[in-house]
Amino acid sequence: MVKKRFFFVVMAFLLTVPLFGFGQNASAAGFVDVPNRAAKEVNYLAEGGIANGSSATIFGADKTVTRMEAAAFIGRALQLDGTQRVTNFKDVGSGSFASGYIQSAVEKGILSGYDGGRFLPYNEVSRGEMAVMLSKAFDYKFGGTLSGAANALTSRGIASGLEDGSFGADQIIKRADFAVFLARAINPAFRTKAFSSFTKTLWTNVGDLNIRSGPSTSYASVGKLAKDIKIIGAHEIAGWTYVKSGSTTGFVSTYYLRNTEQQTVKPPIDNPIQGADSRLSSQTIILDPGHGGTDPGAIGNGLREKDVVLKTGLQVNNLLKQTPFNVKMTRSTDTFIPLKERSTFAKNNGGNIFVSIHVNSASASASGTETYYYAAGNPYVADSKLLAAKIQARMLAAWNLNDRGVKPGDLSVLRENNMPAALAELGFISNAGDAAKMKSDYSMKIMSNAIYYGILDYYDAKGYEVSPLYDVAK
Repeated sequence: MVKKRFFFVVMAFLLTVPLFGFGQNASAAGFVDVPNRAAKEVNYLAEGGIANGSSATIFGADKTVTRMEAAAFIGRALQLDGTQRVTNFKDVGSGSFASGYIQSAVEKGILSGYDGGRFLPYNEVSRGEMAVMLSKAFDYKFGGTLSGAANALTSRGIASGLEDGSFGADQIIKRADFAVFLARAINPAFRTKAFSSFTKTLWTNVGDLNIRSGPSTSYASVGKLAKDIKIIGAHEIAGWTYVKSGSTTGFVSTYYLRNTEQQTVKPPIDNPIQGADSRLSSQTIILDPGHGGTDPGAIGNGLREKDVVLKTGLQVNNLLKQTPFNVKMTRSTDTFIPLKERSTFAKNNGGNIFVSIHVNSASASASGTETYYYAAGNPYVADSKLLAAKIQARMLAAWNLNDRGVKPGDLSVLRENNMPAALAELGFISNAGDAAKMKSDYSMKIMSNAIYYGILDYYDAKGYEVSPLYDVAK
């Protein structure tokens, strides 16, 4: 009885939220109201969590699009910060589901408001306004006019004119049509004209690199690339580059690409940031992305732990390499490293602190962030607890998940170490909400910054001058 009552309460809630708010993701095949002409595109956006329906079967294809819905649509596509917050507009409160996307889009110059500090969030969007929004979002040159924006879309095969020969700039646009145009802007495979703008020559930095059908880890892999492979690239969306390798096209994380045939090896830097503590150049930080290779770690919501933590570790590594610190990674590729070899690696490389990165898994309802330290044999118990506490505090601020605390843990990589060591659990891969953050490039960047800040906070507490280093992550 309790489960049934809960089900009806949840369904009632979902049917009352805005269509671009917290509705369920679903494939177009499950939406009974999507016309065939828009099915592929709606399905594509639903797969990436960009377009939501009010239920698993209703997309609202014939409903018109409001300005706040368009902001959410575009914001999710570009992976803008959608955190609900105060905006510049008196008619968009912090409680609005689209407040974060509206503010982010305004800051990016994609959207703007009206006189009197108004955004007019409930105003319906016309085809002309849609063309301007997409032209700004995808950086198309259009001269700042409606006709220019319309031409930018039609010339690229994103939109078409009407039967009377006009673009129909004043006509109000429906959700199905908005979805079609946005999907075509993201992925040229949906366009009505052949796409030939592969103008960048690129090389891969790592092997076993996924080519995905869309610009996020939510999208399926359509191929793999080996290390140091030459490919051609086109536009970039939210840290993903649209590429072509042989007959395969799709999106690859820009982080793993370079524009020179040979990898550039940067010389060691000697305290390049004015005012940073000169002693930091003698400090070696060991980053340990958990699992890898034949050990995927926890699996849930379309994600593998080994991929999530490697991405985080590489991003933290990139930040630390811009500082006087020395930084070493137990693994920087999809490789399996036995547990004892990780602590041995840390010792052999003269590590001063050790940070292991993981994600949790349990029931679907379990959620939150926690950090462990070893409280028994490690001679640096107090410093390990301090390091764990600083990282935990920053991770909580980054993702605002449940605080599961700083805890003693009898874990091999902590137990076998002889330096201050902490193991961070970002969230639960088994929880849909936590996993959504792991799928978001924006949220992953925020979490990587948080771990970096936590390391700086630790050194600050230990009496090092690190204040100039905080700006590296901005």
